[in-house]
Amino acid sequence: MDEGGSRIRRRVAVRKRNRPTLESIFAASTAAELQPGDEEEEEEEEEMTAGSRRKKTAEVQPVENNDSEEDMFGYSDSFTDNSFLAQVDDLERYMQRPEHRKHASDLSPQDFCSESNKHNKLSITTIDNFTELKTDEHTNNQSRHEDVCIESEPDLLYDMPSSQVLYFENLQNYSNDLGDQSTKERDWNSSSHKTMNEELPQNSVEQHQQINDSSSKVRTSSEENRRKSLKEHLKSAMTGNAKAQTPIFSKTKQLKETLLSEEINIAKKTIESSSDDLGPFYSLPSKVRDLYVQFKGIEKLYEWQHTCLTLNSVQERKNLIYSLPTSGGKTLVAEILMLQELLCRRRDVLMILPYVAIVQEKISGLSSFGIELGFFVEEYAGSKGKFPPIKRREKKSLYIATIEKGHSLVNSLIETGRIGSLGLVVVDELHMIGEGSRGAILEMTLAKVLYTSKTTQIIGMSATLNNVEDLQEFLQAEYYTSQFRPVELKEYLKINDAIYEVDSKAENGMTFSRLLNYKIAFPREYLKHREEEKHEVIKNLKDVSNGNLCPVLKRTIPFGVAYHHSGLTNDERKLLEEAYSTGVLCLFTCTSTLAAGVNLPARRVILRAPYVAKEFLKRNQYKQMIGRAGRAGIDSIGESILILQEKDKQQVLELISRPLENCYSHLVQEFTKGIQTLFLSLIGLKIATNLDDIYRFMSGTFFGVQQKILLKEKSLWEITVESLRYLTEKGLLQKDTVDKCKEEFQYSFHITKLGRASFKGTIDLAYCDILYRDLKKGLEGLVLESLLHLIYLTTPYDMASQCNPDWMIYFRQFSQLSPAEQNVAALLGVSENFIGKKASGQAIKKKVDKDTVNRLYLSFVLYALLKETNIWSVSEKFNMPRGYIQSLLTGAATFSSCVLHFCEELEEFWVYKALLGELTKKLTYCVKAELIPLMEVTGVLEGRAKQLYSAGYKSLIHLANADPEVLIRTIDHLSRRQAKQIVSSAKMLLREKAEALQEEVEELLRLPSDFPGIAASSTEKA
Repeated sequence: MDEGGSRIRRRVAVRKRNRPTLESIFAASTAAELQPGDEEEEEEEEEMTAGSRRKKTAEVQPVENNDSEEDMFGYSDSFTDNSFLAQVDDLERYMQRPEHRKHASDLSPQDFCSESNKHNKLSITTIDNFTELKTDEHTNNQSRHEDVCIESEPDLLYDMPSSQVLYFENLQNYSNDLGDQSTKERDWNSSSHKTMNEELPQNSVEQHQQINDSSSKVRTSSEENRRKSLKEHLKSAMTGNAKAQTPIFSKTKQLKETLLSEEINIAKKTIESSSDDLGPFYSLPSKVRDLYVQFKGIEKLYEWQHTCLTLNSVQERKNLIYSLPTSGGKTLVAEILMLQELLCRRRDVLMILPYVAIVQEKISGLSSFGIELGFFVEEYAGSKGKFPPIKRREKKSLYIATIEKGHSLVNSLIETGRIGSLGLVVVDELHMIGEGSRGAILEMTLAKVLYTSKTTQIIGMSATLNNVEDLQEFLQAEYYTSQFRPVELKEYLKINDAIYEVDSKAENGMTFSRLLNYKIAFPREYLKHREEEKHEVIKNLKDVSNGNLCPVLKRTIPFGVAYHHSGLTNDERKLLEEAYSTGVLCLFTCTSTLAAGVNLPARRVILRAPYVAKEFLKRNQYKQMIGRAGRAGIDSIGESILILQEKDKQQVLELISRPLENCYSHLVQEFTKGIQTLFLSLIGLKIATNLDDIYRFMSGTFFGVQQKILLKEKSLWEITVESLRYLTEKGLLQKDTVDKCKEEFQYSFHITKLGRASFKGTIDLAYCDILYRDLKKGLEGLVLESLLHLIYLTTPYDMASQCNPDWMIYFRQFSQLSPAEQNVAALLGVSENFIGKKASGQAIKKKVDKDTVNRLYLSFVLYALLKETNIWSVSEKFNMPRGYIQSLLTGAATFSSCVLHFCEELEEFWVYKALLGELTKKLTYCVKAELIPLMEVTGVLEGRAKQLYSAGYKSLIHLANADPEVLIRTIDHLSRRQAKQIVSSAKMLLREKAEALQEEVEELLRLPSDFPGIAASSTEKA
């Protein structure tokens, strides 16, 4: 170790000896300014200087014999003799020479830098707060001492001590302080010298120097004082900084970052050219390919993926729709296109996914790429997300959002004029554009992007698309499709005890396969399969539920069987999904929504009946569910079995043979969540403010493309006029003018304060006036002694309308309220007498609003949950499924965020702004305060947060700096993949917060563009 340390010190010593002294730099600058007649006179001086340098070079000992210790300031172990301060002394003695006094007196440190820059002898640049000095002499010295130098250094200050680096950073500021005292004198002398040099002949230069010598004597005292002051300042600064730790530079890391930066620049040039050569990895740096191997085990793309990525339409950045069977690898193509946009074109990307669980899964998977490649991954789901998003200085952002949050994000970008910064929008499960209110919101989002930004590319993908032509016309997109599946899928039907294979060539669409003639029973050997890990799953389920465990799961998990549906809490679902994906559980019984949700492939998928609730199965749903069969890289084939009764046989045969269902726009069907919301936002964002513009916008929507099919009784114009009239009557819009123009009336509209609040808060227009009335009434007697009143105001209206209270439980909870909480019920018009009569079944004459009563009941549930933070105990107390309580909590957190944005637009509700921010956070996490920082990390739920906190990881910084291998050993039932994802997500979140703080600091220190001095100077230049 000592030997290695000695070698390092010797290498540093040799590097430092090769540096030019300030004397040599100053001499180079001076020589450049001499007149032609002075060259001979200077040659002798140069020879003397060169001889001195040669003498010093000869004195350098061979590296292997040099064992001297290095100090921070110079070349050897002396602070004063051979340190940087000694160079300053040399410079002062050099400046005493008569032929150089002129330059010493005329050039301040600032002038010295500028003059040297002028003659290309010294260049000073600042990069990432480091000052780099590059000189011609430095290169010469390197070549002169090539036999001694071990490693060439391009940067003079690369290994310079911290005190010297800090000195050069502060030199210019200090020179300004010193230079102000003699500015006028220096300016006069400079001008007089320039005039005399121009007028006097060359033979009078010597006389001129004598005159300068005599005049400079007058200033000798002030110059010496100034140099003395400079020296004292330098000594003080360097002595103080001597205790500072020398910055440690990792050359390997710098080289890697430089290489990546160069590859990105090359990829950017390649992607902008028309060349067919796509570089190392589809116009991306080779590091991206390596990361896919490292993080996802993907070494080679499928043939269809290569074909899709090399399509002309993709290279030309045209909009694209592509469709493949489930599990075909669609997402990888989208990820590569997103990375091209982020790294090469340097623009932001929005990825829209259907469910919160998929958003969180994608955030966890891509955070590692963001850390390695230098972009941000931001979550927009539930109550998370900042509107408008933070404007980054250098790094770009990948926004991963649900359908609703994606719409709000696009609105905020349009409002702030930043929609052009969005280079790419990727939509997964594009077929959802035809599904109810969520489909209407997705359509609105895409229509606005198409209308407001001509440079934003849209990529849509789905496994179940039929009427692609309509979608192509709407999105102005190209289409690519393939029937590729990495694993062959075989479809079977079970009728009674017989299994039939689906065969499109057969006469009736199926052929007999085999007969089931054995009884179903789980062998006892199943209990031995990964027995310890199953016990771990049970233990962890108890831990996340405070000792509670579902009796069904307790019996089935030892056999490797579990259920998965909305009755589970988020923590329970997460644990069971992890156990299934790692092979601890081998059989999952679940609802149909799992097939369209979290990606959990299986070898065999069994459908118990061809019904979803009471509705017969659709072809799209069937294809989505059976698409999970077949695990790529594990299975050679995948199997699906649909169990049916004899009476459903004909319908099922039609189901498996007919084409996929068409998707149709729901923009008009979803009246308050569709077309009215769209019109309100169009006028609020000033995308279209009059009837003609709105009608033109509607013609370019998916609904506009399908209007001939969808509209039977009314025309699009009539629907537009009616919707605008309804919004005006509701007080959300106001009509400006009515100008007669030929045969039509040109209506112009502007949005009211209530209308703006509604569209900013994404409030369902059916409830916006009710919400306003409730908030207004709340101000008259807002009860702040408990959270109950605020919770009531943020309880979702749509869930209240579906609630059926248990009146005995309602009465019991009501009687336990404190006086302040009873005041809340009284303000709402709900009395204990009313609840008592409902509980006892008595007739009630007094009319009470049913929705208010139901909403208050749900408020009791949420209030109890925030106090106890235990879903199991609240579930027992209110006799409700714990999954329903989990959904209620998630809905309340989201609605609370919406109400907060609603109140931010109305000055009269200023009091709610401060209160609802904290409540939203409480509802989002519903844990003790100390666990909230950990739960901000994507993928960390309450149970995992408790484990991490107990293990000593108590903050985001702890998690970001954690070692995944240590986490695996410390935290029970945590896989290596999950540990790496948690650490990557924490690092990403920490970097986002740090970047936001840096943005805030720069904004505070940045001089305003309308500053009087700047405005005046710009006017003068003009």
